[in-house]
Amino acid sequence: MKNPQERRRWERLPLAIPVFARGIDEKGKDFLDFTTVLDVSGGGAILATRRNLARATRLTLEIPSAPLNEKAAGVSSIRTLRAKIVRVTSSDRCQLCALEFIRPITKSNSVGQA
Repeated sequence: MKNPQERRRWERLPLAIPVFARGIDEKGKDFLDFTTVLDVSGGGAILATRRNLARATRLTLEIPSAPLNEKAAGVSSIRTLRAKIVRVTSSDRCQLCALEFIRPITKSNSVGQA
């Protein structure tokens, strides 16, 4: 049963998914980092990164996947999600950035781009 204090609209899944995070840093420079998203839901996720990122930063997350068969070996299959940072928590080892997906993941858009 849900806690009445819980305000989340989406159920979270405790996953660790490797992603490429692309965006513009605090200095206005483009970046592309290989990192991990955690606790994924239909509305967002937690991004673990060593890069200093600010609240409201917009990111593109690219989730690479293996080719489906040998014929597709030359074709990469990538799922892309757009998100913005809504909260940042720093630790000694990394920043944990709470992300809100620009377009929530639903059954109707679960394959392709979200």
